[in-house]
Amino acid sequence: MRSIALRGLWGRKLRTILTAFAIVLGIATISGTFVLTDSITHAFHTIFSSIYRGTDASITGKSAVSTDATQNLPPFDESLLSKVRALPEVKGAIGGVADIANLIGDNGKVISFGGAPHLGFSVDPTQPQFNSLTLVDGAWPGTNEVVVDRSTAHKKHIEVGETIRIEAQGSAAPFKVSGLVRFGSTSLNIGGATLAGFDLKTAQRLFNKEGKLDQIRVSKKPGVSQGQLLSAIQRILPPQTQVKTGVEQADTDASDTNAFTSFLQKFLLSFGFIALFVGAFVIANSLSITITQRTREFATLRTIGASRRQIMRSVLLESFLIGALASIVGLLLGLALAKFLFWLFGVLGFTLPTTGLPFKTRTIVISLAAGVVVTMLASLRPARRATRVPPIAAVREGATIPPGRFARFRPVGSAALAVLGFAALIYGIWGAKGTGNVLAFMGTGAVLVFLGVALFSSQLIRPIAAVLGVPGDRLAGAPGILARENATRNPQRTGSNAGALMIGLTLVTLVTMLATSIRASFFGAVNKIWIADYAVTAQNNFDLIPTAIDRTLRQAPGLHNVMGVRSGEARAFGAKHSLSAIQPGGSHIFRLDWKAGSQATFDTLGTTGAFTDKDFAKKHHLALGSKFRILVPGGQRPEFTIKGIFDPPAGGSPFGAITIGASTFDKLYTPPRNQFVFFNIDGGVSKANTAKLDQILKGYPNAKVQDRDQFKKNQASFLKNILNILYVLLALSVIVSLFGIVNTLVLTIFERTRELGMLRAVGMTRWQVRWMIGLESVVTALIGAVIGIVLGIVLSVLLIVRVDFLVVAWPVLSLIVFALVAVVAGLVAAIFPAQRAARLNVLQALQYE
Repeated sequence: MRSIALRGLWGRKLRTILTAFAIVLGIATISGTFVLTDSITHAFHTIFSSIYRGTDASITGKSAVSTDATQNLPPFDESLLSKVRALPEVKGAIGGVADIANLIGDNGKVISFGGAPHLGFSVDPTQPQFNSLTLVDGAWPGTNEVVVDRSTAHKKHIEVGETIRIEAQGSAAPFKVSGLVRFGSTSLNIGGATLAGFDLKTAQRLFNKEGKLDQIRVSKKPGVSQGQLLSAIQRILPPQTQVKTGVEQADTDASDTNAFTSFLQKFLLSFGFIALFVGAFVIANSLSITITQRTREFATLRTIGASRRQIMRSVLLESFLIGALASIVGLLLGLALAKFLFWLFGVLGFTLPTTGLPFKTRTIVISLAAGVVVTMLASLRPARRATRVPPIAAVREGATIPPGRFARFRPVGSAALAVLGFAALIYGIWGAKGTGNVLAFMGTGAVLVFLGVALFSSQLIRPIAAVLGVPGDRLAGAPGILARENATRNPQRTGSNAGALMIGLTLVTLVTMLATSIRASFFGAVNKIWIADYAVTAQNNFDLIPTAIDRTLRQAPGLHNVMGVRSGEARAFGAKHSLSAIQPGGSHIFRLDWKAGSQATFDTLGTTGAFTDKDFAKKHHLALGSKFRILVPGGQRPEFTIKGIFDPPAGGSPFGAITIGASTFDKLYTPPRNQFVFFNIDGGVSKANTAKLDQILKGYPNAKVQDRDQFKKNQASFLKNILNILYVLLALSVIVSLFGIVNTLVLTIFERTRELGMLRAVGMTRWQVRWMIGLESVVTALIGAVIGIVLGIVLSVLLIVRVDFLVVAWPVLSLIVFALVAVVAGLVAAIFPAQRAARLNVLQALQYE
């Protein structure tokens, strides 16, 4: 039976390749995801290992709010450095500060590559054992000088000795480029990050950290143990500082990036498994058609003594070989996909570091196992079906495989499966507690819904095709009628094909509905509460900007009610919450729906006032006049009094869970930063005023002036990039389903060879054959589109209704485009099968068995 299975595969090469392709794309996504995330993880590990080269101990500030990101840790007094150096266990110590430093190009704009960070830091070449930079040209920086990474310098034609402007916590200032540096090893690609190194005093002044340090790195003397060094340092540490080994500090700094790569890995893998899930439909459908066409072959084998078990083993062996070969091809194709994903993220503004394309054993094992297991599972039902071929079918032309014992329960069972899936989804959305449980119920529910709807869709094929086939009837006449009837001839087959496409279009519709609703909710919120003329944000819309900007605007003539919205984190009521702070003038900037307090609350917070939203107040039993304390990163525990409670609109507000006065915030956070700056201007929004504001903020190239409509568009641009990534990833499952349509059409052409020959014999032209096959493909694709779009709308509405800050919005144009894309995809999928059908030799087709 093994040789029969192998000869069968070799004799049906085209069918085997088309069937295997469904697995290839899914495995390529899984393999490419592992390669991509392994490369990113290794790159970050190399970066942080390089930073702490020669470091036995690292001293940093200690955040009382447990913020992981090093840049958010409070700085400490630099006098600690001399105390550390005086310890007998210490061989050397170096203090440093770091922050954002924007390099300004010749065009007056911030130099940025793919949204990567702009890193500024102090360097001390007198202690090279701590230095992770290599000087490749020029000299180390002195006062008002900077060294720039060689990659940025080459891309922007920056030469040693020239002057470049740099913006940090104040307006952009000129610095002489004293040298060019390289970070880490020559093979390390740090993505699009820009590096700017200064001497310590210059960096402290630039980052508003005079007399402060962010970190001290220490090396121990020979013979001193790690424990002795840490104990000695621990004895002299002031409050709100901490010491770790160099390895521990590298791991801490890498924790945020590890969390990011872990999320990215799971996110991308989910699309790989979606493609495999769709591929399972394609494989099951293709094998079912093939087994139907081989009825006489299996019957003959049964006649000469083959048992049911041997028939089943033969089919499963074919499936195993298809899955194994497809998985190997997909595994190798994953390398190319990883390169494509690096390029795609860069194009969409997410340039990532890399150290090549690592190919780990885990990647190989999981990819091969996933492909083979999915293929084998998808082939179980067709294999069992093959065992039902009776020996008598060997001598009967046109014999069919008898249905299984439970075939009559299929409609009820599939409907029950879909209902069970919806129940699991609804419980996951409304009833489950904890992120893990929510995702588990939602994921299980989604799979059950897809399976149930796909299996039940065979009951919907005839009524849907009767409607969707009308245009084809009118357009093509007899070929259109035949196409519609062909689509309904075997509802289970058409339903399975449409089901594969349905999954992809359901997910596309779901993300489009969610994105449209998020955008509409945000736009509605801005329209409802915004009464300012202008806002200022960072050029990339999400970085924090220096408070020097609102001071500059406040001094400009004709500007009123300049209000910076600070952003930070604090602990309150036993948990970490977002904290915002505002300056007086907000009553002329925003209009809120106050449940307690009034518009005057904006301007009367003082040093101890605060306001919050109604949900936060209800959860923590706060009312007007309630007093509470917060814990800030520096360890202080200031007390505040509730002076207002507001009801935020759907779409949210620019305020955190708690909002306090900016004067208090600035004393608690070093350095304070704004998320936004809002203000009014004499004459309101106009081209002249916009030009005037651009001139006022000329010294802040990273600042972007925008009116309300521009603000909405810019803030929503990030969502557009995310949506584009999702479309690309979901396109894989759609492509897999289209190959399923191609495969089914090719296989049914074999099945209908004599029928096509008879149609040609009675006068059907080649073009009419092409029309018939093409319209059949379009009807199948449209059935999948209709079911997928409807199901996507239902699922998205369930999610949107559950989220309080979202309103349902209808992307009508996008839904129409999806239907049109399904038509085009159906036509494209039919090109090869239609050509093959049109080229059939009439006489040979009439004699085909």
